[in-house]
Amino acid sequence: MITLAYRITLGLLGAGLLPAAAYAQAKLETGSKKPMPTEWIDQDTGHKVVRLTRLEGGNASFYFHNNPFVKQRGSEGDLMVFYHTTPAGKQIYTLNLKTYQAQPLTRAFTQVSGEIVAPKSRQVFYQTQDTVYATNIDTKKTRRVFVFPKDFKASITTLNADETELGGAWSTDAEKEISKKYPEKHDYFTRIYEAKLPRTLFSVNVKTAQLNKLFTDSAWLNHVQYSPTDPNLLMFCHEGPWHKVDRIWTINTKTKAVKLVHKRTMDMEIAGHEFFSPDGKTIWFDNQLPRGATFYLTGTNLQTGQEKKYQMTRDEWSIHFTTSADQKLFAGDGGDPGQVAKAPNGQWIYLFHPEGDKFRSEKLVNMKAHGYKLEPNIHFSPDGKWLIFRANFEGEEEVYAVELAPASLKGSVGKVGQ
Repeated sequence: MITLAYRITLGLLGAGLLPAAAYAQAKLETGSKKPMPTEWIDQDTGHKVVRLTRLEGGNASFYFHNNPFVKQRGSEGDLMVFYHTTPAGKQIYTLNLKTYQAQPLTRAFTQVSGEIVAPKSRQVFYQTQDTVYATNIDTKKTRRVFVFPKDFKASITTLNADETELGGAWSTDAEKEISKKYPEKHDYFTRIYEAKLPRTLFSVNVKTAQLNKLFTDSAWLNHVQYSPTDPNLLMFCHEGPWHKVDRIWTINTKTKAVKLVHKRTMDMEIAGHEFFSPDGKTIWFDNQLPRGATFYLTGTNLQTGQEKKYQMTRDEWSIHFTTSADQKLFAGDGGDPGQVAKAPNGQWIYLFHPEGDKFRSEKLVNMKAHGYKLEPNIHFSPDGKWLIFRANFEGEEEVYAVELAPASLKGSVGKVGQ
């Protein structure tokens, strides 16, 4: 519970009436206080952590491969799009990374889903029930983009590089019934995989609202992502127990050509949580040879098919990985002992430095007070100086940023967007 006195302190800090440095440089065990101050130094790592979201209620950052950022037009500050949840429902907000000011984008709907930012046109696409909308981040003007027909109820999950097409995967009513009957992942996951029900990849033209059915298979098609640079390249996976599937595929949305990205090389090998590199040339993925034994982040070059592997330790394995804009740095969100790696000391936000064929890791945030049923989902900030993640170590889901440079090297109290 955030007290009235604490809210007053936050207001004075936001108004510039109290010196932020007095609060920012406290060395604390992350999660040792509820609430934590808005800024502190993680006593175990020496890195500064900032709580970005300061609205009462739950606040969630985007899934790890979905870009949440819109660049500033002048010097007003880059924006991050996030979800804010209250008893009234879940809405989409923007957060100025320089001022930490939050503004609502969606207010007319009880509940919204879909988390798609169009950084070029400065729009956010989202869905409520069977209808897709787009809201301009600057003007707040909202338009209806598409309504799914009664015989093709589906959800949008991705936007192509030139921002002309939304994409996703349609599932049968029989599959939806399995999910409804068995809401926990450990209950529905194998059931849906073994059912071999048809799924269909689709696209929707954002101007004409034309629905295009791209590809249908009896595999569980999922994790649909457009390339960040090629508007005609769509990545998807064959979902299911990772050690049983050749998971990662692409389809050219114009030619309909389907291609396997990585074929398993041994029994019990797994490859998953795939994501595009920022330049669109590589698909990176969690690769274990075999499952739970030896851990790599592997990247497949889409032109040559050649693969690059970076090995890591069991503790360094992460639920999700990401890479900086120049791909010189990588990051991971760690995992608790209940994850596939069974890591005894893996509850950290990690920065990874590639050195040869291995990662040299740097611990940024001690996450031992975080419940990993909530996945942290890391993102590099637009300026590349911070990692942004979500966590619940204060008791409620919030969005945080950790500075990549150790606090001892900074000597100042900088903002995330500066």
